[in-house]
Amino acid sequence: NLRQELRVLSFFSGIMDVLSGIMSVFLDYCYQFTHMVGYPSYGIAIILLTVIIKLILAPLTAKQIRSMEGMQKIQPKVKELQKKYKGDQRKMQMALQKLYKEEKVSPFSGCLPILIQMPFLISIFYALREYPYDEAYRSFLWMPSLGDADPTYILPILSAISTFAIQKQMSGAQVAMNEAQAKQQKIMQIVMPLFIGWISISFPSGLVIYWVVSNVFQWLQQIIMFRGKKKGAANA
Repeated sequence: NLRQELRVLSFFSGIMDVLSGIMSVFLDYCYQFTHMVGYPSYGIAIILLTVIIKLILAPLTAKQIRSMEGMQKIQPKVKELQKKYKGDQRKMQMALQKLYKEEKVSPFSGCLPILIQMPFLISIFYALREYPYDEAYRSFLWMPSLGDADPTYILPILSAISTFAIQKQMSGAQVAMNEAQAKQQKIMQIVMPLFIGWISISFPSGLVIYWVVSNVFQWLQQIIMFRGKKKGAANA
């Protein structure tokens, strides 16, 4: 069993090495592009790479949001079934499965996009954490080195704020099955941004830039989706 686990870990480690290598190559291309336009900058290259990755993953993010909205829409019916079959878990599960099938939604459909995105997130994490910056261009804006932590703590603060904004924005589309889960959800809206901000203090600035820009991109994407849905409902 231990040997099999080591093989699995080695396999996934090999995949991450390949993906992080690909991300490093893409970052090289983005950096060369900044050279071509006459403004060589690793910071701008990281922003460009982040936008490209988010554009590629945008359909998956949209699918995840639509899935959460679908689950939220049927939440009153779910609560009715939970109340009706409170003492019979088997009947309640059967009734819920029937409801999901009739409404063409699934409580697990929002998980697949997240799972697909995880290899990208992990690979860009390793690529930026160990990226060999050119000493002549490793500074960006107020940061003396993208390979080192931000000494002013501005980026960690931005990472916490942007994470909070995303979670707050998504809270309206999330489903809380009961009061305990709703309370836990509110706690996570505070704890997670603080945790992200705290770990960002020791992370390389380039990696935190990726996180902040990624959050801002998703925040804008969700605004567009939510506004589009509201306009569609108003015109209906």
